[in-house]
Amino acid sequence: MKKKVLSILLAGTMALSMTACGGSTGTTDTAADTAESTETATESTEAAESTEAAESTEAAESTASAGAIRLLNGKPEINDQLKELAELYKTETGNEVVIETIGGDTSAGDELKKMYQADNMPDIFVIEANQAATWDGMLADLAGEEWTDKTGFELVNDSMGTIGFPYTVEATALGYNADILSQAGVDPSTLTSPDAWKAACEAIDAKKDELGLTAVFAWCAEPTNLGWSSGTHVFGQYLDAGLKADDTTYIDLLNDGGQIDEARMKDFAEFVGMMNQYADKDHLLVDGTYDEQVAGFKEGKFAFITQGNWCVTSPDDVSFEVGFAPYAFEDGINTIIAGPPSYWVAYKDGNVDASKAFFNWCAGDSAQNILVNKAGLVSPFDDCQYEATNPFYKSMKSYIDAGNYSGWHTMLKKDGLQNETCQVFADYAKGSIADADEFVEKISSVIKGYYAE
Repeated sequence: MKKKVLSILLAGTMALSMTACGGSTGTTDTAADTAESTETATESTEAAESTEAAESTEAAESTASAGAIRLLNGKPEINDQLKELAELYKTETGNEVVIETIGGDTSAGDELKKMYQADNMPDIFVIEANQAATWDGMLADLAGEEWTDKTGFELVNDSMGTIGFPYTVEATALGYNADILSQAGVDPSTLTSPDAWKAACEAIDAKKDELGLTAVFAWCAEPTNLGWSSGTHVFGQYLDAGLKADDTTYIDLLNDGGQIDEARMKDFAEFVGMMNQYADKDHLLVDGTYDEQVAGFKEGKFAFITQGNWCVTSPDDVSFEVGFAPYAFEDGINTIIAGPPSYWVAYKDGNVDASKAFFNWCAGDSAQNILVNKAGLVSPFDDCQYEATNPFYKSMKSYIDAGNYSGWHTMLKKDGLQNETCQVFADYAKGSIADADEFVEKISSVIKGYYAE
């Protein structure tokens, strides 16, 4: 099914849900984990940066043979699969791709800046849509390539043309454990209003001990390491939940000097307050980690999780059916956020022809087999014959097929805003923000201040 209509939604207006949608347990090949590229990188001196850049250059030079292209991967959880992909590419084409994976505490954007300063840029790297301007004039135009005829999810930029290769589609909403909901008598298809959510939370919480639950929600508002989750993904629900994919009402308002719709934000804040109430307040909510959040959900300790399909990638991860429910903080909200989380781009001064050839191959059967069946990704290509093994795929597909999905417009906000808003979520979780009204007042002030900088 051709999705060119979705170019409005996902080719330029959608972006990285996470540069690395995963925890800090990913493999490290050259640098550090982006953990969504929204984490605040530790400041260092120019001397330290120079040293790190030089070390990165030496590592790359020792790894890549002459003629090989380098791909900087921002998803540590698929490092092994991408290496397998590179091996198959060399077997089938004779061409070499060296995979360099970010893992740790440095953001992808920061690492790329160091690489640029050291004249050590990879041929292919990952960006968010709102980072395109950072690379203005430095990315190759991929228009006219074979793969562009097989998807509507390419990233198109007004000045640079077709710059982004979509390697996967991801979704984020409230993931649920279908077994727990069934045992609590909750039908997830009814969770399209605040009242329905309140009733569901009460029903599940009443059976918490019987169901072996730690809490209703696996929700973590810890700002230092999980700020990308609250400040980008959860905040993104305010921007897009319930809207059609091409509706930019609230992101446009936000980017017009940091304005918000206070009534909508209050409804959203009350929903977040409900999540705070039914979360693991003793630990996970305020100082937990991504690994703990995901592990707890996989172990059946929580009914819902505030993540996306990246948190459960294999059928072996869970012993129960999973699905998505919307952040229905207003009556009638029935959408999830779906689309490419990030894009591969080709550095204009790198080996562009080889990068283009690799992209065309990646859209073909051999690569899609690995990316879908082994890496657990959801293909953005219309002719892909493989159905994703990701346990969330069935639920994702049902929303997408019905047209009930919203855009990733959260990634088009002013870059770095998430590092400010995440602290507001953390204060709300801790109780230093008393209620929804104070949340609205605080987040409005923070956003306006950031946009005024």
